[in-house]
Amino acid sequence: MIESYAFSSQESAVRILGANDSNLAYIELLLGIEITIKGNIISADRHAELFIPFFKRLEEDAQLKGSLTEAEIFMAYEDIRSNFCQNESVITVAQKSIWPKSIMQREYISALRDCQVIFAYGPAGTGKTFLAIAYALNELLSSKRKKIVLTRPVVEAGESLGFLPGDLMAKLSPYLRPLYDAMEVFLPLSQIKRMEEQGEIEISPLAYMRGRSIRDSIVILDEAQNATVGQMKMFLTRLGEGSKAIITGDPSQIDLPFKERSGLTDAIKKLSGIKALGIVEFTSKDTQRSRIVRDILNAYEKEDEDGKPDV
Repeated sequence: MIESYAFSSQESAVRILGANDSNLAYIELLLGIEITIKGNIISADRHAELFIPFFKRLEEDAQLKGSLTEAEIFMAYEDIRSNFCQNESVITVAQKSIWPKSIMQREYISALRDCQVIFAYGPAGTGKTFLAIAYALNELLSSKRKKIVLTRPVVEAGESLGFLPGDLMAKLSPYLRPLYDAMEVFLPLSQIKRMEEQGEIEISPLAYMRGRSIRDSIVILDEAQNATVGQMKMFLTRLGEGSKAIITGDPSQIDLPFKERSGLTDAIKKLSGIKALGIVEFTSKDTQRSRIVRDILNAYEKEDEDGKPDV
C-alpha cells in the first residue's frame, strides 16, 4: 500500500520541505523512496513503514523550531528509526549501529541472521556488500566466528593476476577495494591489517578456493555475477561446519566471455527451493546513494527492457 500524508498547513509543509522543496531530495534519500506533492498532501511511490511516523515527527519539530535544516531532519530520522525498528534489524560493529534503510535491507539482515547461504543481488548502491561486511565483522568481533574470508572472481578486460605486480595480496587488493572501503567505515586500517596478520581476515581469489573446507567462518563472495557455473558450485561446496556464505552481485554487470553462463543467475534459479538458503533481490528503488544514481539506474533498466536507447 502506498502511503500518503497530509500536512496540517501549507506553512508547515514549507518549513519541512524547504523553499522550493529544497529538502525533498534529502528526505527521499533517507527513506529510500520517491515522493510526489499535490497541495498539502505528499505520497510515497511505494510502501515505507517510516513514512508517516517520520513526517509526524517532522511536523512536531517544525512547530517548535521553524524551518528545518538537513541536520535536524537527519536527527529526527535517526530517532524515529531507532524507536521504530526492532532490535533484530540492527547490526552493531565497534559501537556503530547500522539500521536498515529499506524493507529489502531489513529482509537482507533477517536472511543474514537466519540462513546459512545468502544470495543478495541487484544494482549498485543498495547496500549488498556493505551490510555483508557489517554482519561479518559483528560475527568476528563477537567471537561467533573465527575468520572472515573475502573472495571474488578475477574477471577484467585485458588483465589477469599473473600480469599484475606484487605478491598475491598486492594483486588482489584493487579487486577487493569495495570490501575494504566498507570495513574502514567501522575499523581503522591499522586494526584491519592486524586482523589480516593474525589470520582473522583472509583474502583469496575464487579459483584458490578449490579443495578447501572452510569452518567457523563468514565467507563473502563479491561480484558473484562473474563467477562461472562451475566456480559457483565449487564455492558453495566449500562450506564446512559453522560457516556461512554471503554471495553478492549484480546480474546487469556480467563481464564473463560471450556464451559463458553466470554462476550467480544459474544458482538463484537452481537453488531457490532450498529452505535454509536466503535470496534477496534489490532493485533501483533500494539504491541508497544520491537520487541521480537511482535515475541513472532506471534509465539503463529502461534501455535494457526496450532493447535500444530512447532518442
